[in-house]
Amino acid sequence: MDKVKALIKAHKLIIFSKTTCPYCISVKDLFKKLKVVPFVVELDLESDGSELQSAAGQISGVRTVPQVFINEKFIGGCDATTKLHSQGKLIPLLQEAGFL
Repeated sequence: MDKVKALIKAHKLIIFSKTTCPYCISVKDLFKKLKVVPFVVELDLESDGSELQSAAGQISGVRTVPQVFINEKFIGGCDATTKLHSQGKLIPLLQEAGFL
């Protein structure tokens, strides 16, 4: 869990993802459209990916991916992130983090 906590602390926008997950692809595409480059941990490409996913899940309270953190705060997965954007709440979070 220490590695995941360190990653979350080190990166103002981090996504725990899997390369083949359509929801992960969708949330990464959203940030791409916003011209924001998150730090992405592709769990299926990491040798300790299962452990990282488990640790991230303990922090976020969910086991699924994607898991999006902004300024060390878990904001949700694909649906929650997309909803924040449609409600006009994602941009201010990204601005606070210094992305826009």
